[in-house]
Amino acid sequence: MSRISVRGFAVASATAVTTVGAVVGVASGNTLPSNDNLEASAADTTLLADIPMGQQAQVQVSSLTQQADAQAAAADAAAKKSAEEAARISAAKTAEAKKEAAEEKAERDREAKEARANRDSVRDASTFSAKSSYSVAEVQAIARQMIPADQFQCFSNIVDHESSWNYQAQNASSGAYGLVQALPGSKMSSAGADWQTNPATQIKWGLNYMNSRYDSPCGAWSFWQANSWY
Repeated sequence: MSRISVRGFAVASATAVTTVGAVVGVASGNTLPSNDNLEASAADTTLLADIPMGQQAQVQVSSLTQQADAQAAAADAAAKKSAEEAARISAAKTAEAKKEAAEEKAERDREAKEARANRDSVRDASTFSAKSSYSVAEVQAIARQMIPADQFQCFSNIVDHESSWNYQAQNASSGAYGLVQALPGSKMSSAGADWQTNPATQIKWGLNYMNSRYDSPCGAWSFWQANSWY
């Protein structure tokens, strides 16, 4: 190999080393050397021919190792950035899910509080004075005071269909009796012995029945709409 060839190889080697140095330099904030200095750098570099034969392979391996290290560092930096971005997105999703869960819980708590307030505000059948007879308007007024406000319309819809608010209504064929047409009517005795003559007692029994079987009067009304009975 001529000395010129060796010099050319040195330039090429210096280019490779400089390239590796540039990668490392960029990562550390150093500026790149200009092309004008490349030849000078090569001129100052120990020629491969000047290195003992036993060490030439080590020099080339060292240059390749530097390049591999630079590439590995760049790959690590990219992987770190990607992991940080994935963690940021995951944290944002988790925060949004927690926010939605908190809002849903707050809404459920609000509804439960309103339901409790409605239940607490109703009157028991025993608080109404018994009368010998009641008009439809009076029976409806009693029901409004006994049925939670958010359930009254559903209760009213059922009574409209079952008895038209006649607390003495009786089905001649089945024997169903009263506002909610209990079958048999004697079932309502569990709410009071005056079940035949007191609409408040009938309303109390009907409300308990709808709550226990359908969770609420509105649940009972939904079933009634689908089946024409409850």
